[in-house]
Amino acid sequence: MTALKATMAGTVFTVNAAVGEEVTAGQVIIVLESMKMEIPVEAETAGKVATINVQVGDFVNEEDVLATIEI
Repeated sequence: MTALKATMAGTVFTVNAAVGEEVTAGQVIIVLESMKMEIPVEAETAGKVATINVQVGDFVNEEDVLATIEI
């Protein structure tokens, strides 16, 4: 299981995948918005999305686990 973590504090702008969806390495799963910038959070490996822990509009801190991917 691979955890996707926030690289900085911000607000969840979009969630581009759903639980159970197959994703590829490099695919943008979540986009954060911080200081008027959009920060994409990409899957590090291919696999199936096991959990999505955030919703659009949620505030997250650096290192918060946003989603997990089952390899």
